[in-house]
Amino acid sequence: MKDIVMTAETVMQQLGLGAADLTGGSIRVTSPIDGRVLGEVHETPLSEMAAVLDRAKSAFKIWRSVPAPRRGELIRLLGEELRASKEALGALVSWEAGKITSEGLGEVQEMIDICDFAVGLSRQLYGLTIASERPGHRMMETWHPAGPVGVISAFNFPVAVWSWNAALAIVCGDPVIWKPSEKTPLTALACQKIFERALARFGDAPDGLLQTLIGGADLGRTLVESEDVPIISATGSTRMGRAVAPIVAARFGKCILELGGNNAMIVGPSADLEMAVRAIVFSAVGTAGQRCTTLRRLIAHNSIKDELVARLKKAYAGLPIGNPLAEGTLIGPLVDEASGNAMTDALKSAKAEGGMVFGGARVSEGVPAGGVYMQPAIVEMPAQSATVKTETFAPILYVMGYDSFEEAVHIQNDVPQGLSSCVFTLNMREAEQFLSASGSDCGIANVNIGPSGAEIGGAFGGEKETGGGRESGSDAWKAYMRRQTNTVNYSAELPLAQGVKFDI
Repeated sequence: MKDIVMTAETVMQQLGLGAADLTGGSIRVTSPIDGRVLGEVHETPLSEMAAVLDRAKSAFKIWRSVPAPRRGELIRLLGEELRASKEALGALVSWEAGKITSEGLGEVQEMIDICDFAVGLSRQLYGLTIASERPGHRMMETWHPAGPVGVISAFNFPVAVWSWNAALAIVCGDPVIWKPSEKTPLTALACQKIFERALARFGDAPDGLLQTLIGGADLGRTLVESEDVPIISATGSTRMGRAVAPIVAARFGKCILELGGNNAMIVGPSADLEMAVRAIVFSAVGTAGQRCTTLRRLIAHNSIKDELVARLKKAYAGLPIGNPLAEGTLIGPLVDEASGNAMTDALKSAKAEGGMVFGGARVSEGVPAGGVYMQPAIVEMPAQSATVKTETFAPILYVMGYDSFEEAVHIQNDVPQGLSSCVFTLNMREAEQFLSASGSDCGIANVNIGPSGAEIGGAFGGEKETGGGRESGSDAWKAYMRRQTNTVNYSAELPLAQGVKFDI
């Protein structure tokens, strides 16, 4: 493990993180891989929040008037800097969040992709021309920058989700104040430095366009409470969302919430089981089950359920678990001890509710000491119990059977969360019903592909306790702007709408 720690230090140096960033602070950052200390970072003093907010407000007054294509040029440069830093930043994601190498690199590629998307978007912030009922009038809809955007991100995607928000907000004319998870501050500090390199090349951006806050709940609460931050984008647990949303609503701000997921796959009797197994394994155990889109519930037709479970158990038995930096590893560690305990407790509850558990034990051999490594678990349940309806951020897959497709859809929708969903079927009627208004109630619904691994081109988010927010592609950019309806009278008359007469 010594070589890994030394390599981590080298990577951080390549990203511009020096001794001043990594020593003497009050927040100790440990790697989930082996528990080693990666750095001791400095917390942002609460007393500095007023200055942070003032810088963001001042930056907004300048940035909102910069032409959107010019704003897009900054994001283009950010994409170039990310390409140059992909290997190093991807490695740091692995060390700090415990992801396997390909997933760490994939997260940085996701950042690059959203930069490309945002650059194109900077020339497509379209409004509408609307037919007016009054002669000699033109009515139109325009979109304007909204103000500073507060971004609160989670540990499991420490840089990608921030980039979804930051790239769009900046091309939309909004400064960004970012509070990353206290568990992954190093990747955030590295992103700040990468952004600053893009700023230096850009040349004339205002100070305070991107600011990063390192710390805990007090900083987050101050950000959420501030009337100077009209938009808060928060990614995390439903519990966190319940705390954030009322505060923002009380000051008439706007929330973009990406909260819990309890994602399901329905496997019909006509499904290609080989494809289904591959999709299930990646979706259920990728990132050690620590994705908001992780597959947590498998709803299989009773005619094929036993065969499917047997294939899954065989696949699970051969999964390589260990150091996520080692070649061939597919399952890395959970982020911390609390996550391991939560997994163990959920499996105990599932057993008490009649579940039959395969796997789920703690792994101690062949893995780095000091990390929390768990066998992914398959739990055959007699019904959808309270434990199944509760999201546990760990690699647990609950399996249930069904007879009719309507029953399967009901089981899928009968949970508080509504993020991602999918069906494996070769039956066109089942596929179309699943995507219809009477099918999946989730923000994401897929056919013959798992619930995990969304592309940036589509709007990402879900319903119910998932929060209703949308980030990334499609028209999610509208959440970072304010809408304005304009009417121009180019006639010499002054007719009123709806035929109202008011002559004086």
